[in-house]
Amino acid sequence: QVQLVESGGGLVQAGGSLRLSCVASGNIVRIKSIFGMGWYRQAPGQQRELVAFITSGGITNYADSVKGRFTISGDNAKNTVYLQMNSLKPEDTAVYYCQGSSRLESYWGQGIQVTVSS
Repeated sequence: QVQLVESGGGLVQAGGSLRLSCVASGNIVRIKSIFGMGWYRQAPGQQRELVAFITSGGITNYADSVKGRFTISGDNAKNTVYLQMNSLKPEDTAVYYCQGSSRLESYWGQGIQVTVSS
């Protein structure tokens, strides 16, 4: 199996920054089969939405709401993906989830709270 563990969340004032990390551990064959990893978020009463995604080749994609403020990156040697969040807004408040995709499976972290105060 594969476990994804997020870290780096917390409380920050509007305009501030946070960096989320997600480390993959477990079955190394399954980890290496992951072709892309993403960050999703879910605010209370809302559906989970894609924030950013990165492929194993480094191609990235962002939600319009975070373009220019958030940056996703990965370190294949450390099996880690990051989400640098700058110029945070109160509407970025949500539980953020790390997700990994392989051809046959989808893996999810347990989620981490990000709260942006106004």
